[in-house]
Amino acid sequence: MSQQACEVPAGTELAQRYLPRADLIEAADEFRVVAELPGVKAGDVQVDFSEGTLTVSARVPRRHPEGARVLLGEYGVGDFRREFRIAESAVDAARIAGELKDGVLILHLPKPASRQPRRIEIEAR
Repeated sequence: MSQQACEVPAGTELAQRYLPRADLIEAADEFRVVAELPGVKAGDVQVDFSEGTLTVSARVPRRHPEGARVLLGEYGVGDFRREFRIAESAVDAARIAGELKDGVLILHLPKPASRQPRRIEIEAR
């Protein structure tokens, strides 16, 4: 998991933001985004698609009790954010759907019918 610096207004507490690992896959009828979001609940994920940018944001709750002493800290504390550029004409934005299971987010970005491959049936005469 890579860490990304974020800009915050002066006087605001700096929160860590992480870039989740992700795969972008193209199938015949859709694009699929698969992203790791460990510790995230479905209600804490926000997905937006606007002007060719797909944005995935996720809030992560505190992982250890207040005042606990962390003896080994490899698991970062912070939220996730990732952006993908995808041509608007390549996606039927009204049909974008997603699911979150075991810390893995899968987004389905269906292609418009006009962009999907079409098989032409040949008649024997």
